[in-house]
Amino acid sequence: MELSLIGLQNAGKTSLVNVIATYSSVSFFKTGGYSEDMIPTVGFNMRKVTKGNVTIKLWDLGGQPRFRSMWERYCRAVSAIVYVVDAADNDNLSVSRRELHDLLSKSSLNGIPVLVLGNKIDKPEALSKEDLTEQMGLKSITDREVCCYMISCKNSTNIDAVIDWLVKHSKSKN
Repeated sequence: MELSLIGLQNAGKTSLVNVIATYSSVSFFKTGGYSEDMIPTVGFNMRKVTKGNVTIKLWDLGGQPRFRSMWERYCRAVSAIVYVVDAADNDNLSVSRRELHDLLSKSSLNGIPVLVLGNKIDKPEALSKEDLTEQMGLKSITDREVCCYMISCKNSTNIDAVIDWLVKHSKSKN
């Protein structure tokens, strides 16, 4: 399975890659560490993670404005687009919404499922799933499957559900 992880800078995309890579969905036991001091991704990183008989190729794309024009190129023909949102960053939600909807309007991405992850729910100012769904306009996306989970990369909250969703979608493509 091939995925593109996108979202604004500091949303937690690289943290998510690291958590998935160190998380075992079989034993639900977190084996890796978490670092508060992540270096922003410049351009993109690619990492392969194998869980059982599923190999997930993750494209971790930079979220700074100068890299957003490249998102479409890395989202074509992927199994799913994973859009990470900082659920505690109310100042950037409108930008995040606009970038998501602009990306999904590209005809080359028609029908590709989208998994929206509201990250940083460990912070007190984080939105609820209902508020994030509303703020991001997810109900208006009707031309593809859209799923939303609230997660914390810091605490590994709901990472098992995210991995299960990804594995289910990898199997549906085979």
